Amino acid sequence: MADWKRGLRRVLYPAYEARMLRRLPTGQLPKHIGVMLDGNRRWARAVGRDTAHGHRAGAANIEPLLGWCDEVGIEVVTLWLLSTDNLNRPAAELAPLLEIIEDAVDSLAAQQRWRLHPVGALDLLPARTAERLKAAAESTREVEGMLVNVAVGYGGRREIADAVRSLLQEHAERGTTLEELAGQIDVEHIADHLYTKGQPDPDLVIRTSGEQRLGGFLLWQSAKSEFYFCEAYWPDFRRVDFLRAIRAYAQRERRFGA
Repeated sequence: MADWKRGLRRVLYPAYEARMLRRLPTGQLPKHIGVMLDGNRRWARAVGRDTAHGHRAGAANIEPLLGWCDEVGIEVVTLWLLSTDNLNRPAAELAPLLEIIEDAVDSLAAQQRWRLHPVGALDLLPARTAERLKAAAESTREVEGMLVNVAVGYGGRREIADAVRSLLQEHAERGTTLEELAGQIDVEHIADHLYTKGQPDPDLVIRTSGEQRLGGFLLWQSAKSEFYFCEAYWPDFRRVDFLRAIRAYAQRERRFGA
């Protein structure tokens, strides 16, 4: 992009964003947003850098996003940082990615602005990664700010399987027979054993990079969510992109499956 275009955007976009923010209908904003931070590797290739550089650029964009969420009063944000499928990537890529995630989560925790909650199959992660995620959650347990679910080693099918497994174990300890459980079990029983138990389901799910699929993200919880797909790769996702997503959500008539 020509330098004069970049300069013009730097001048015009703050005013445009401020106007968008003022015009957002406060009574129609999402309480819980899920974000699929997609496109780090493709962004890196586009700028001629290695994969790790793309992941670092993506990690650097997390804190601004949370600031934008605070700005409009979001209560819960779920960030999908690493899927269970990603754990099958070559060790040469996975090891630095895990370290970048660990450092990013530590940095968020150090600010004491947000309450962090790891969601995912922590038992599939290296012990050091799991411990750092748990430590970040513990260190922010008393923070009264926005709840931030950090999805690492997360897969929607694995979450549902874990929820059913937890439900069965709970009832086995109570002495409930399979016949009794089959007669009692309903949707809410399973929801009570999800990684996000006790939280509102996401109102809005945002995916960057132009991909228009869930890929296993919050499969159970997003049954009635609205979706917004943005063409920008995650490292290029800007405040204006976020506000456009919020505006698009506010302009929709939610039908909740009706």
